[in-house]
Amino acid sequence: MLCSGVTVVCLALGQHWAQCGVPCVGRSAVSPPRDSLCPLLPGCFSLATATEEPSAAAGLPARAGPSSRSHLPPPCLLWTQPAPQSTGSAVGEDTQRGPTGHQSIRSQAMAAQPVGGQKPFHVVSPVLESLPLSKAVGTKVFMKLENVQPSGSFKIRGIGHRCQDAAKKGCHHFVCSSGGNAGLAAAYAARELGLPITVVVPTSSGPTPVRKLQDLGATVEVYGKVWDDSNRRAQELAKTQGWVNIHPFDHPLVWEGHSSLVRELKDSLEAKPGAIVVAVGGGGLLAGVVAGLHQVGWQDVPIVAAETQGAHSFHEALKAGRLVTLPDITSVATCLGAKTVAARALECARECQVISQVVDDTEAVRAVEQFLDDERMLVESACGAPLAVLYSGRLQRLQSEGRLPTPLGSVVLVVCGGSNIHRAQLQALKSQLGME
Repeated sequence: MLCSGVTVVCLALGQHWAQCGVPCVGRSAVSPPRDSLCPLLPGCFSLATATEEPSAAAGLPARAGPSSRSHLPPPCLLWTQPAPQSTGSAVGEDTQRGPTGHQSIRSQAMAAQPVGGQKPFHVVSPVLESLPLSKAVGTKVFMKLENVQPSGSFKIRGIGHRCQDAAKKGCHHFVCSSGGNAGLAAAYAARELGLPITVVVPTSSGPTPVRKLQDLGATVEVYGKVWDDSNRRAQELAKTQGWVNIHPFDHPLVWEGHSSLVRELKDSLEAKPGAIVVAVGGGGLLAGVVAGLHQVGWQDVPIVAAETQGAHSFHEALKAGRLVTLPDITSVATCLGAKTVAARALECARECQVISQVVDDTEAVRAVEQFLDDERMLVESACGAPLAVLYSGRLQRLQSEGRLPTPLGSVVLVVCGGSNIHRAQLQALKSQLGME
């Protein structure tokens, strides 16, 4: 239900609202009151609280371009502007300003394009300019908001694609080892495909991802201290007839699925970015971004790969020129906790300009807290690593060292995910690190 004469566009896409029975149908000139928040997703405006039917439902836009915003609640981001009088027309591509004076999102449809001939499980995530991050870096910073994906992170792109392929080839049961986000993506895909899944998580994952995995219908087995232990267990389970192991980051189909992120950037941005900043755990996102850069002809765009100290296996591999296995994962950013990165990650550093940056846990958690204040989005400490690179002035230092160009074009930050974090957990991390 909507106020007459206006429609609303959910830039996190209609899938979220469809889950709570309220379709996403258009765009609105007014923001609904806080008591109309969707009960399923915090920050998601429910349309069920309005009182009148719209004269006609507008189609979802084809893609979303960058926008300045500093006040909109995540994860459903509203493009505020009066609805057109005519019905059935497409949303225009020109940039306009809503009643708040913030630049509106230029755009069109947000349906994700098929990957490998199948309709993907991921959505086209918004690309928005962050004014606080732009100020910190000294150039425009655009956020690719992967935290609004159905499973809560970018992982659904590649893992969803891999699961679809396995199901098509006769898989009867998925098994996935995960620190959290990969398992959630695999469990989401398994539910959509109607197949059972067992997710093996280490004790370091904590109760939050376990509960979320169970809510998605997954069988959860807690095994080992770190992800590498869980992965060995998953490989054993995958020997069962009809079971297929969905590796969280080391598979060509996973990289192919992740590459869709860069194609969306090409569609959304007006110009090639000056740099892309990503988090690196096992290297799957990095491999997907490099694949996407090749696909769109952006191979010369530098990638800043951020890790936390204690989970910095990629950084050590780059220094050694070969794969290095860390003795243990000591970082609080457990989602980055692969003791050895994929071999493909090291190959990527030879194909494109990849600059490794390592931050400590305190910097990462402080960046998470700052991002929450700035953008009202709570993300994981793993995502805090690339955020810390931006907030700390490291990009400017890389410019002074000649490793990034001066002046620097726009920077894209991949906001990789926020499914395994909540306020109490953030407070616990601060206490653990002595930040209080």
